[in-house]
Amino acid sequence: MVAITRWEPFADMVNLREAMDRLMSEAVIRPARFITDRAEGPQEFGMPVDVAETDEALTVKASLPGVKPEDLDINVTGDVLTIKGETKATTEASEGNYHRKEIRYGRYSRSFTLPVAVQSDLAEATFENGVLTLMLPKMEAVKPKQIKVQPKIVVEAPSSN
Repeated sequence: MVAITRWEPFADMVNLREAMDRLMSEAVIRPARFITDRAEGPQEFGMPVDVAETDEALTVKASLPGVKPEDLDINVTGDVLTIKGETKATTEASEGNYHRKEIRYGRYSRSFTLPVAVQSDLAEATFENGVLTLMLPKMEAVKPKQIKVQPKIVVEAPSSN
């Protein structure tokens, strides 16, 4: 038995349009994503970060290979965290003939909105093996509060029988 499927050409056109919209929005928002290497595919540039949340704080880890701690500038304004850094070239570009030159040098920054309000004046930063770790304590208002439920004790009056 052969199943008959109804062909809907307009549905296929909508799917194609949605795919094109995604492609164009990603190309405008993150154009570096489309710089490709034939052997390895799309290359992502930037500062990768991990943001984790506990009841007490946010932990932000940023991968910054080749950066010195003194070349970092970190600030929190409102609910936006900004990390700025600079990597400096250690060799002259005129040395040798390059077959690949992918290591980037220069200034860069990354800003993003934090998921909760933090106490930036109590923040702590450590830098080890090219990884920046920020501990950002949460504001008291956003920390979870445990509310204990007290049972209501009902005392019945003695019955007058």
